[in-house]
Amino acid sequence: MTQAAMKGVAGVGVAEHGNSAELVTLAPGLEVLDRRRIDLTRDLPTHPYHHEGSWAVGRYAASPWAREISLSEAVALVERVHLAAREGAGLALNALASAVARPIGAIALRVCPGLPPTSEERIREARAATMADSIMYRQALAQAAEALGWRVVWYDRDIVFAQAATALGRDDLGPVLLTMGRSIGSP
Repeated sequence: MTQAAMKGVAGVGVAEHGNSAELVTLAPGLEVLDRRRIDLTRDLPTHPYHHEGSWAVGRYAASPWAREISLSEAVALVERVHLAAREGAGLALNALASAVARPIGAIALRVCPGLPPTSEERIREARAATMADSIMYRQALAQAAEALGWRVVWYDRDIVFAQAATALGRDDLGPVLLTMGRSIGSP
């Protein structure tokens, strides 16, 4: 979507928490149009890379909550969760688009660091396994947004507030965020 086409169009900000996410939809001028918490999956493990995948390769095996699972079972589980997350993201964003009176043109998601290319490699590498689940959910939201024709904006949480202040022509976002937080309540 071009900058001209984006005028008057709402945007969605996302803060993810495992397989759940807070979605805040804002109109230009920062009017809050919608706020909702969504779950991208149901009745499936929420962290298949980090939990089941780690158990499959022997990490955390001595933990009381660990259970036996083979690497192939863990990879298959990851794929089931991937599919469920994509479906859940599509349903959630379609529901949001239907509920908001203004067209939505963009979604902002936290940038994803690079990961090994396969699920098995992500499971085997401890660092990747700790990040792969949240990245899977962010990517599912990005794919669902793109399917709706929304622009996906990836933000770096370490600098996003400074960038937003600059974009809004403000030195400090604190008062804006405080006012907005009062209007929508705590997470």
